[in-house]
Amino acid sequence: MNYAVRPARSGDILGIHRLLEPLVDQRILLGKDLAVLYGAVQEFVVAEADGELIGCGALHVMWEDLGEIRTLLVRDDWLHHGVGRGIVDKLEANARALGLSRLFCLTFETEFFTRRGFEPIGEQVVDADVYSQLLRSGDAGVEEFLDLAHVKPNTLGNTRMLKRLN
Repeated sequence: MNYAVRPARSGDILGIHRLLEPLVDQRILLGKDLAVLYGAVQEFVVAEADGELIGCGALHVMWEDLGEIRTLLVRDDWLHHGVGRGIVDKLEANARALGLSRLFCLTFETEFFTRRGFEPIGEQVVDADVYSQLLRSGDAGVEEFLDLAHVKPNTLGNTRMLKRLN
């Protein structure tokens, strides 16, 4: 089963949205409006097979050295074929190209991310000055990273994980 991972284009956004909807309905991922997805198209990579989207993921820069892997998903019929690994590998390469040295994720899929070198994290993973700056971002992913109390109802059961890049 052959597939390719490439940067997303604006024409992929409706397909990404369609892939995302069932996971939002199951409360596995948070929903994203189309306007938000279009605004973040440059953060996304997609996996494609025979002209169809089979997966996607995004890299969101949070700070000088820190990014988040978000909206990582693979179509059910493509699970366990290396697609998720291929997407994460591409996102990690993009992170390195941007000069990032740490990647964060919030996930139910701890075994998958552990195999990729991520480890569960505690509370204090940035210094106080950076923390105060990140508080101002207004970004839900940053708030999840900071483990703020008001996002906890949305993250129950998820694990906060971090990987240090070489």
